[in-house]
Amino acid sequence: MEQNNSKNLKSALYTLITVFFFWGFIGASNGVFIPFCKAKFGLDQFQSQLIDFAFYGAYYIGALLLFIFSSLSKKDILNGWGFKKGIINGLLISTFGAAMMIWAVTSGNYYFILGALFIVGLGFSLQQTSAQPFAASLGEPHTASNRLNLAGGVNSFGTTIGPIVVSFALFGVVANVNADYIKKFAQNANSLDKMEILYIFVGILFLLSAALFFFSKKVPSGKSDDTFEPAKKAMSTLIIITVLLVIIFAYIFSRYTQPDYITHFITNKEKDFLGLGLTISTLLIVLFALLFANAAAQKKPEGWGAMKYPQLVLGMIGIFTYVGVEVTIQSNLGALLGTKEFGNITGSAIAPYISMYWGSLMIGRWAGAIAVFNPSNKVRKILLIVVPYVAFGVVLAVNSISGQNVGPLYAYAVVVAFQVIGFFLGQDRPARTLMIFGIFGMAAMVIGLLTTGTIATYAFMSGGLFCSILWPSIFALAIAGLGKYTSQGSAFLVMMILGGGIIPLLQGKLSDILGIHQSYFIPVLCFGYLAFYGWRIIGILKKQGIEHEIEVGSAH
Repeated sequence: MEQNNSKNLKSALYTLITVFFFWGFIGASNGVFIPFCKAKFGLDQFQSQLIDFAFYGAYYIGALLLFIFSSLSKKDILNGWGFKKGIINGLLISTFGAAMMIWAVTSGNYYFILGALFIVGLGFSLQQTSAQPFAASLGEPHTASNRLNLAGGVNSFGTTIGPIVVSFALFGVVANVNADYIKKFAQNANSLDKMEILYIFVGILFLLSAALFFFSKKVPSGKSDDTFEPAKKAMSTLIIITVLLVIIFAYIFSRYTQPDYITHFITNKEKDFLGLGLTISTLLIVLFALLFANAAAQKKPEGWGAMKYPQLVLGMIGIFTYVGVEVTIQSNLGALLGTKEFGNITGSAIAPYISMYWGSLMIGRWAGAIAVFNPSNKVRKILLIVVPYVAFGVVLAVNSISGQNVGPLYAYAVVVAFQVIGFFLGQDRPARTLMIFGIFGMAAMVIGLLTTGTIATYAFMSGGLFCSILWPSIFALAIAGLGKYTSQGSAFLVMMILGGGIIPLLQGKLSDILGIHQSYFIPVLCFGYLAFYGWRIIGILKKQGIEHEIEVGSAH
């Protein structure tokens, strides 16, 4: 009976990880879609980054609405549905978003496209909120991180092939095309037709996945026994943050993005600094509101719920920063590669570089999933060296099969070695790993800033290697010792995926002012904070007498 139950849990896990593929496929595809829309609609870099803002901002709004509705009804809505139904509902919302995308590209309106992406992201938010704890529940708690790493590896496979598929959908080929080609192609009235076909296909896949979950008897409902813990002050703080962000971005949409307003009332220089000021203000609102909430909760914890824990609030900023840096590196990579200093690489020729960036995350997550197979310590050390290069080979093979010249990417194998070193230095300890990979990522970004050409390109792409396993490390450390507030804390962390919408906007606007290459000092700051959190969290948990959570926290 126990053996059959184990098989059923594995079957449920394999079904579950299909949604992780979709997150990666669509999210990474934005890296190719952004430069195309920039040429198609005549956007500046800041405006093109609104694609990421719409997509990742939806994660925040979705998780926030779920928390608010649960608070008002005084019961956990998601737990009432069950994680399985939550995923199904999320897939159906994303299906509707895909249908809206078909209509949006047919209309040829950029803002309709942003709206459709927002709906797709809204569905992903519900899927993400459901799937993360669901995967953790399908087996023993101490092996949960292995399942999440396995799911993350599938997610990263989606991120690897997503840019290639979308590049083919937009340009009809995955081959080297120059700037004149992409400009001419973008100006074609029918240039979005293939994107319409792509989203028809994506929408069908969403529906099929929902049906797979609905009819699969081996996938349990996924309900937990956790009671819902209200937090009125935390809810009020999050609502205030949201209202302020909505006001700012409503102003951006109604004023800043209107050409007639810009032409008649402000100069391009004033426009740039207006956009920069607005974007910085959104960042400061999130950071100071969270820090204020924790400071207030330390004095009077009633009504703050999980926000009274400093490890969680700093971890929320950590997730915000982590998703932001992961997204902003690749979202601005297309514009960077199109400069003279980086080889004037444009159009579909960008795809293999973005694919390798997201493939870098796959390399790390495959290595992180090794423990699923329970190898001996000696075998594990060997696999930590072998598996990353197997994953590297898969990324090269996928690009090669697509017809792309992968020769310039071979030397990237040297960079992979630094990630392997990081794994050995981290010793499977979340805080230590976070600190080491944060320092490595910061060093790589500095090298990229100080150089150009292949070395700088490799340095910036290596950000994917050093981001690869930071999510489970941050997540584990942030919820360590939360007890009955663990579920609530997890929801707060998912909200902070918002960083993927704000930080790329900030870098995009800085690139309009300083230049795209110089704007990459933003990832330096992001990795710097992640390294700081890895160092600071140790003292916080020791002060609470739960430093042992540092070791067992990787099971989350």
